[in-house]
Amino acid sequence: METSATGAFGALTAERGICFGGDYNPEQWDSSVWREDVELMRRAGVNLVTVGVFSWARIEPAPGVRDFAWLDEVLGLLHEAGIAVDLATPTASPPPWLGIRHPETLPVDRDGVRLVPGSRNQFTPASRVYREHALAITRDIAERYAAHPAVRMWHIGNEFGQLDFGDEAAREFRRWLIERYGTIDALNTAWGTAFWSQHYAGFDEILPPRRAPYLINPTQALDFRRFISDLLRDCYRELRDAVREAGATQPVTTNFMGFFAHVDYWSWADDLDLIADDQYPDPADPRAAVGIALVQDLMRSLGGGRPWMLMEQATSALMWREHNLPKAPQRARRDSLQAVARGADGVAYFQWRASSAGAERFHAAMLPHAGADTDVFRGVCRQGEDLRLLRPVVGSTVDAEVAIVFDWSSWWASEERGRPTERLDMIEQITRWYDQLWRRGIAVDLVEPGADLDRYRLVLAPQLYITEPDGAAALERAVERGAHLVVGPFSGVADRNSHVLVGRSPVLLRDVMGISGEEWCALPDGNVELMGDWWAPADGAAEASILGERLRTDGAEVLLNYADGDLAGLPAVARNTRGDGVAWHVGAVVSDAVLSKILGEAAAAAGVRGAVPELETLPDLLEAVQRGPVLFLLNHGVEEQRIPVRPGLVDLLTSEAADRVVIVAPGDVRALIERADS
Repeated sequence: METSATGAFGALTAERGICFGGDYNPEQWDSSVWREDVELMRRAGVNLVTVGVFSWARIEPAPGVRDFAWLDEVLGLLHEAGIAVDLATPTASPPPWLGIRHPETLPVDRDGVRLVPGSRNQFTPASRVYREHALAITRDIAERYAAHPAVRMWHIGNEFGQLDFGDEAAREFRRWLIERYGTIDALNTAWGTAFWSQHYAGFDEILPPRRAPYLINPTQALDFRRFISDLLRDCYRELRDAVREAGATQPVTTNFMGFFAHVDYWSWADDLDLIADDQYPDPADPRAAVGIALVQDLMRSLGGGRPWMLMEQATSALMWREHNLPKAPQRARRDSLQAVARGADGVAYFQWRASSAGAERFHAAMLPHAGADTDVFRGVCRQGEDLRLLRPVVGSTVDAEVAIVFDWSSWWASEERGRPTERLDMIEQITRWYDQLWRRGIAVDLVEPGADLDRYRLVLAPQLYITEPDGAAALERAVERGAHLVVGPFSGVADRNSHVLVGRSPVLLRDVMGISGEEWCALPDGNVELMGDWWAPADGAAEASILGERLRTDGAEVLLNYADGDLAGLPAVARNTRGDGVAWHVGAVVSDAVLSKILGEAAAAAGVRGAVPELETLPDLLEAVQRGPVLFLLNHGVEEQRIPVRPGLVDLLTSEAADRVVIVAPGDVRALIERADS
């Protein structure tokens, strides 16, 4: 739902173009450095910086003391230079005095160890003492700066994801469970506590899933994950509301972290005026561009297709991996423009000036330790110019005809211990499926189970472990009206409580799939061969690995069978015509060649075309995205590519005309738009 604050980000980008900048931590430096910072920001084309994320101890050096003089000066300097501010609540990293005076504000890990100050994130979101201190400083900051002309956005906390298994969390978990279930009998039923004699007489007996002798109740573990996500969202909402109550009308956001395991971002999305994300693809991964494109499509989808913001990334090397390869400036540029291609109207870095002290002193920055006379800073300046040239893309969208169904609860439940195999990784499988569409330049939205699928020609459910009646009905309706549905293994297994659905699987999708199973089977080491008339040897290796299903056809056409092993002769891949559409069942983790043929045929039959319709499959590591009026071509490979395009296009980044064929050099980006005279 568009609010005035949501629209305020659109007003900011309409005024300034794509937002460009990064985290600015002036409290780490003497004030004599600040004017140089501002001058260099202007040179680089920076128009938005995030200020104050880790400044709590500077603003409140002792309980109740406030020091705003330095922040007044910084905001004044930035405003004078025409640089907008995304002002943060400093609540992600409390000062040491809070944990020392109030140890109950510190988190406790799964083993019962209370963590200590001296790092960051040293708080439990369950502590009312922490939250009251966080509210107090947030109210004072908001009241002082809500109307400050430099402040154009508010940034609540930072990378919400703190866990706590202590007594504070236990108390709040019980309250959450009472609200969810009402009675202890309802909880016992939902948790299946007849198993292993886990029956509870009252809510006061329930604890977080701490370290135990053996496996934890899977529904308890799932509910605790849901609780933590909701608890962190409550923290965000409290601080956001405090900012609003002070009269702030600017957009309010916080930074997500892609496919983050501790927070269900679907449940958060409506609480943010602007979806923002932190992204750190690994330069050592040759296919990192695929995984980060999937994350970027997730961010766009969380915002309902609206422009989002890349809040953090790195200009070069990180410091938190075991082995940190640097990025070349060309790679950093391409990473930024990839985000723009996939819907971002803001591109920012952590951080502006490299820290000389502290844990992140070897984390790259826009302005390195060596200063402005560096390749990194020259690359930053080039990005500022690139983003200025890409102003015509501001506010536009990426239109997708393909949806991938993804659900955090399903992810959490499917990876709890005590399953047929621990080698099946949901995000890995989703990424493999997504890769096949990325190779074709096909745009993708991610959707929640039960979402409206009417706009999509092709719907994928690579691994939808939890399937509820509304989600199953939405998939069936999509097929009935003419969509192609492709469902992967270990889908339709359990209900919302992670109880296995009784009957032949996938119980709620059997009719539409035309196939059913009786057992999920871990496959032996070494791939199992698949065979069938649908497959030609020239297509490559037809194999299955990790997990299969003991299936029978209930009317579906079998495309591939297992050639050997315990499942020999049984169906592995099938498709079923239903209404005006087709449902494909992929009953195993199949090899890339098989997956490519399945998704390629399904897309073609559904009438889905890529951003370069002249090419069924793009050259390896060539990415193509149509965003509004602009066709982006990004070469993530090491070879020059010649790509056919429609006539009458011009490159926004070079002003060169593209005459039916455009050359994309290794590491380069093209942004093609219709010439005004075409």
